Amino acid sequence: MNRFQGRVALVTGASRGIGFAVAERLVAEGARVCITARSAEPLAEAVKALGGPEHALAVAGKADDAAHQAEAVERAVETFGRLDVLVNNTGINPVFGPVLDVEESAIRKVFEVNVLAALGWLRQARRVWMGGHGGSVVNMTAVAGLRPAEGIGAYGASKAALIHLTEQLGRELGPRIRVNAVAPAVVRTRFAEKLYEEREAEVAAGYALGRLGVPEDIAAAVAYLASDDAGWVTGQTLVVDGGLVSAGGGI
Repeated sequence: MNRFQGRVALVTGASRGIGFAVAERLVAEGARVCITARSAEPLAEAVKALGGPEHALAVAGKADDAAHQAEAVERAVETFGRLDVLVNNTGINPVFGPVLDVEESAIRKVFEVNVLAALGWLRQARRVWMGGHGGSVVNMTAVAGLRPAEGIGAYGASKAALIHLTEQLGRELGPRIRVNAVAPAVVRTRFAEKLYEEREAEVAAGYALGRLGVPEDIAAAVAYLASDDAGWVTGQTLVVDGGLVSAGGGI
């Protein structure tokens, strides 16, 4: 498929895991991509894996830094001439335990990165390109934002906020900009490994499809929502969870 031929995407948190898989899928379908993450070296390796500077541009920085957001968006447009797709993939979950036991400063940081940064990236994308030309935004939420999950309540609350923000922005920014979200359950990545390490079979047994997700599962969903195939879809959250919720399982 070449659904993104001639189009440009920016994917945050894309040096590895789900973000890299998303960038890889978009490039495979014809896009050129700007990828971001905190560290320059892994980003440089990711650019090589994506086919080099003809296909990918890397801009290192902190996702919740407004100056970095502006720089990345501007460089994407300067380098590739446009910006059609924004994928807000960056997320953090630095704490584990009951919400009331988590330091307020840590919860504040989770919301700054998982919610406010996503809004900041969209502001910049609209300012530089999408406001005048339209585009598609996909936010990375989580099943933890739809139902309580033991030990990751602060993270889940931030993802619930991002789900509502997706709905709100889908309403506010139509018809020119579509805003949707993907809500994965547990995916086999370094980010999520604490949720399944040394007990993957036990965790996977709670999924109707009998396995955890892999980054490519999520990349396919993101590609659908970002593409014209979802041209009449906005303000929605697509749950990609291997049947976890329908099977009554818990994270």
